[in-house]
Amino acid sequence: MAYFTRMTSSFFALLFFLVLACEARVPGKTSRGFVRTNGAHFVLNRSPFLFNGFNSYWLMHVASDPSERYKVSEVFQEASAARLSVCRTWAFSDGGDTALQISPGVYDERVFQGLDFVISEARKYGIRLILSFVNNYNDFGGRAQYAQWARNAGVLQINSEDDFYTHPVLKDYYKNHIRKVVTRLNTITGMAYRDDSTIMAWELMNEPRCKADYSGKIVNAWVQEMATFVKSIDRKHLLEIGMEGFYGDSMPEKKQFNPGYQVGTDFISSHLIKEIDFATIHAYTDQWLSGQNDDAQMAFMQRWITSHWQDSSTILKKPLVLAEFGKSSKDRGFNLNARDTFMSSVYRNIYNYAKSGGTMGGSLVWQLVAQGMENIDDGYSI
Repeated sequence: MAYFTRMTSSFFALLFFLVLACEARVPGKTSRGFVRTNGAHFVLNRSPFLFNGFNSYWLMHVASDPSERYKVSEVFQEASAARLSVCRTWAFSDGGDTALQISPGVYDERVFQGLDFVISEARKYGIRLILSFVNNYNDFGGRAQYAQWARNAGVLQINSEDDFYTHPVLKDYYKNHIRKVVTRLNTITGMAYRDDSTIMAWELMNEPRCKADYSGKIVNAWVQEMATFVKSIDRKHLLEIGMEGFYGDSMPEKKQFNPGYQVGTDFISSHLIKEIDFATIHAYTDQWLSGQNDDAQMAFMQRWITSHWQDSSTILKKPLVLAEFGKSSKDRGFNLNARDTFMSSVYRNIYNYAKSGGTMGGSLVWQLVAQGMENIDDGYSI
């Protein structure tokens, strides 16, 4: 049984209601078409596609060991039973233990076959995947590993991991990884990843940030280049950036909605890039507003969602996904009822905006893990 049975019945009653509301507007699970966009909405086989889903970053890592693959199956089975239809997970692990990419262009076939299994198993349970290409953070390698690889190869003028966005060698390393993943032939299904409709979308990076340029212009130029590259080898799948939603210099009046700091990205300008098919935001109010009470955090969450929903509707004219959110059991004074209240409020907001016919396309809670995986519980596991 999956770990998320720890959530209370009242929370799942609300989630089930929201899923039913979404499913009333989507085709059945047997549909194998590609998820696409039509203006500011997701569509599947010409019908509206709305979803509730989840993050499980660990799937490929665990599935690289065949004796552990049952954990992937358990989570997909439980998620499918709860009518969660989209999962976001990593298609990267750069250097270190259980690396997918051992060094630039060198891959561990055993780990790649783990990703093959994840995709084939998701297909079996009617779950669509959003696959991310690289991490902003050092976990599983990330930008820092790419920079270190270049230094090890004798490449000069690599001063920091922010050079990932601008140095031609690092950009080539990254493009080669994209090509390797997108064109991969699945050893289980016999299908190239770029031809598999189980994959809903590619993600350029998990939570891109850049200390070298708080205006967002460096990241924006990188997004344009990499989005163009992805679309040059795969025009069947949707593409998103992986942003948290921080506002930048393109609309300085919007910075009031940021949680007190900048990270070197610009939600508006980067999501206006035509090759980017939909917008994402993340929300961790217990981290961003750690000194404030639950009411203040919930008020911020409502403003955060509302502001980005309005921008997606009136400026971007693209679907919006709340791609990460949660409330940690490690917070001071945590209890399940408080988390249920918080999560229920978030889902109500999402449902109301989706029901209005606007751009809110779905949500992905962080995160689902299988029974016996308490060692990777970051406090947000459900």
